Parts: sequence; C-alpha cells; structure tokens
Amino acid sequence: MKKLYYIDYPQEHVQDQMHRYQCVYCKVETTLINGKLEGHLATCQYRLKLETAGYEALASAEEKPTPQDADDFD
Repeated sequence: MKKLYYIDYPQEHVQDQMHRYQCVYCKVETTLINGKLEGHLATCQYRLKLETAGYEALASAEEKPTPQDADDFD
C-alpha cells in the first residue's frame, strides 16, 4: 500500500527555531522528510508502524538525510 503523502506524524519545534519542525520520534526536520515515508529514519517509530501496517517506503536508508541550506542552490 502507498499513500501520496505521509504528513500525519507527530511534530515538534526544532529547539530555538521558531519556524522549523521535526518528527517527534526520529528528529528529522519536516523539510527533509518532505511528505515521504523514506524521509524518516529506518528506525523511526512512525515509519516502522506504517511499514508493519503494510505501507511502503521507496528506499530504506539507515542514515539521517543530509540537510541542505538554501545557499547550496545559489
């Protein structure tokens, strides 16, 4: 089974950052997750719960996604 976007995970503010959020479980920023199940760490409770329920991730990465700053694209 596959959903178009996975955005129903619990989120919290990144410490000392007003407009940045992260997954409560794996601490990956929402901008890196980008609505994708594989955006969460392979050990994330949210991702494991959905994969157990039959949802699919495109790739299983053990490492945290690499953050990119806006300056990287200028």
